[in-house]
Amino acid sequence: MTRLLAAALALVGLAACAPPTPTAQAGKLVVAGYGGSYQEAFEQAVLPGFEKSCGCEVTYIAGSSTDTVAKLKAQKDAPQIDVALIDDGPQAQAAEAGLLAGLDPVKVTRLDKVEKVARLAGDVGVGFALTATGLAYNRDWYAENGLPAPKRLADLANPKLKGKVVLPSISNTYGVGALMLAARAAGGSERDIDPGFAGVKKVAANAFTFDTTADVSNYFLQGQAVASVWGGSRVETLADKDFPIAFVYPEAGAIPLLATANVVNKAPHPDLAQQFVNALLQPGIQRELAAEGYDGPTVTDARLDPAVAERVVGPEQAAEMKPLDWTVVNGARSAWTDRWTKEVERS
Repeated sequence: MTRLLAAALALVGLAACAPPTPTAQAGKLVVAGYGGSYQEAFEQAVLPGFEKSCGCEVTYIAGSSTDTVAKLKAQKDAPQIDVALIDDGPQAQAAEAGLLAGLDPVKVTRLDKVEKVARLAGDVGVGFALTATGLAYNRDWYAENGLPAPKRLADLANPKLKGKVVLPSISNTYGVGALMLAARAAGGSERDIDPGFAGVKKVAANAFTFDTTADVSNYFLQGQAVASVWGGSRVETLADKDFPIAFVYPEAGAIPLLATANVVNKAPHPDLAQQFVNALLQPGIQRELAAEGYDGPTVTDARLDPAVAERVVGPEQAAEMKPLDWTVVNGARSAWTDRWTKEVERS
């Protein structure tokens, strides 16, 4: 993290936000976002430089996307959070509920550099990092057991994988991704989900467990899992620990997963919040997030080292991925969850 810290501090200090004003300096900016490696990156690399350049103090509150949205709902009448970093699915729910504010192009000056896949409806929030939901597998175990690399979700239903697959729970975004991978591979869609449940049920017969945390690293490290539905950036992070894991873009297409930055509606410090979102779109910060966390950049002018570019979602891969219709998904989510509980995890 030393390299990320040094580079990001310099970059944020130069270009993260406008010169401080008396209004901008007042109070404490509160950012709610991802835990784990994301929290480490933000607290060590992004936040100190932003605080220095803006003359402000930032508090980071870690939590899952659903936890953050729950906080926004509970605080709707008196928000205590200024910026929310959340996945695109929960973000769509929060936007529909009126919990998020539109971005001000005067303050968020980088919007015209954002890739199409990362521009959100009405510019209520913006994608600042892009990864893919696809397949993860242990290369050594597959080779030792004479199995070819998986090409589709259905390959995880191979009897040789009995008790060796970790499937994500429908309670997290990867679980929705698994369901949609199965649906699309069989000609289904968000509006025709039956093929998805049929496909996931076949794989569930091999499941060791259904993960609710979105982090299946330990299952792989402890040998409890040799395959899963997971995110490309998380796979690459585990691979950096010299673990023989690889990511596969399924034949029917991976599912794009956006990390979004959002200004909370009626935020205590709206100007600072807008400036913070703009900071995350700076090409230097985008490059460092890609280098350290393997999240693909969402701006067109972030030039990556070739070695990094090979391990993140690039423009060509992004163009091939079809975003989910989160309006349909979120509308059906409760019914899908009930059905998943009855048909998949209890099958």
